[in-house]
Amino acid sequence: MIRDDIKAAQITAMKAGDKEARAAISLMQSAIKNRDIEARTGKAPDSDDALIVEVLQKMIKQRRESIDMFVKGGRQELADKEAAEVAVIERFLPQQMDEAQTRAAIDAIKAEIGAEGMKDMGRLMAELKARHASELDMSKASGLVKAALN
Repeated sequence: MIRDDIKAAQITAMKAGDKEARAAISLMQSAIKNRDIEARTGKAPDSDDALIVEVLQKMIKQRRESIDMFVKGGRQELADKEAAEVAVIERFLPQQMDEAQTRAAIDAIKAEIGAEGMKDMGRLMAELKARHASELDMSKASGLVKAALN
């Protein structure tokens, strides 16, 4: 389980004296804990790993947005810090599908559900997310889905 891997990495980082990795892992654990609390009141994902992957993908997205803003603002040292955190977080995510694999998955689902036009985009995205959420960046996948439906 990803949760156990994160705990083990925290211990390893503490023993190694790796302050950057330890700080990033602490942030991950905090975000996961917050999501656990939210899941108590709402509908929790089917598996614990799905919940954690969702949290980690959100953290990476936030950091990439921060990197863009820091670079535009001329604060390269802060952008480098965020990039280091992204590298630590990505170690715990499952292997992501490349563009060709994503297109193949979209085409398979499109054929399966009989999607023909943009009116079917919601159904196609929902099915794609249900099957491949942990392996995809859904924001990138939406562009590919639009292209496949046009």
